[in-house]
Amino acid sequence: MIIDVHNHFYPKAYLEMVKKGGCVAQAGRDDEGNLLIIYEGDFNIVDQGHRDEDFRLTQLDKSGIDAQVLTMTTPGVHIEEAGRGIEMARASNEGFAEIAEKSGGRYAPLAALPLQAPKAAADELVHAVTKLGLKGGTLFTNVSGKTLDLPEFRPVFEAAASLGVPLFIHPTTPVPAQMFLDFRLAATVGFTTDTTVAFARLIFSGLLDEIPGLKLVASHLGGNLPFLAERLDRGFEAYPECKKPKRRPSDYLKETFYDCVLFDPRTVRFAIDTLGVSQFMVGSDYPHQIGSLEKAVKVVSDLDLTDPEKELVFGTNAKKLFGV
Repeated sequence: MIIDVHNHFYPKAYLEMVKKGGCVAQAGRDDEGNLLIIYEGDFNIVDQGHRDEDFRLTQLDKSGIDAQVLTMTTPGVHIEEAGRGIEMARASNEGFAEIAEKSGGRYAPLAALPLQAPKAAADELVHAVTKLGLKGGTLFTNVSGKTLDLPEFRPVFEAAASLGVPLFIHPTTPVPAQMFLDFRLAATVGFTTDTTVAFARLIFSGLLDEIPGLKLVASHLGGNLPFLAERLDRGFEAYPECKKPKRRPSDYLKETFYDCVLFDPRTVRFAIDTLGVSQFMVGSDYPHQIGSLEKAVKVVSDLDLTDPEKELVFGTNAKKLFGV
């Protein structure tokens, strides 16, 4: 079984709210008439795969992918005014639940959360998991510039730990965004940078000790985390400011989960060798321009791993984590 844990979908209710207006996220059109979702620092072209769940299934079949863990992509609902964000999250999650039911188990969505109102986000996560049957929640690496290690976000992490469900942490444009506004640097460089910073802060803040049992997924191969693990450990040993965690940073990174959305097998193999094959899963970033269903499968097929190890990455790890 092949399970793709990093891909994106816009529920119909979310798109209708944005197109209607009155949101921070804006709808537009490109020169070819494609719908755009526009936000500070970046934009997304709304491909057919972003909005048509039946069309997606035909693409999965062509690629040999059996199931997907669906997530809402940037900009999320957290950039909106709190009341609007709460409304959009609930409507989106109800849409996700309908899609999952219709798919016969091929779609396993994660909840969109109104992170600008952390207590409401925690309540929405509980509702989405216990009432709608969703498999966890999606966080973003910063919430309008606020870092996830701040005390105000503890209710979301505590809810996830209590429910025993994973949180998929997806990057968004770093704040301030000015350095990333040209050349699509938000997507190519900013996202991986923000993931790296977010997880380093979660570790060094002590949050992962204070809320044990958290199941966290770091997207895009964990950003730079596999390549900086040794340096983070040296910081822990050298700097008084880095002494709050009870263990070395690399120990926490070896308990974090990752998707393989970096389609070079040499790079993926290094990350797996550093952090452990039990922590890695297939990811496509479909249907973004920068994603690929075919490459998501091929990069794992091309890894210099044993067949049992490839089976872990292809589906067993995801099945265990998400209950797909």
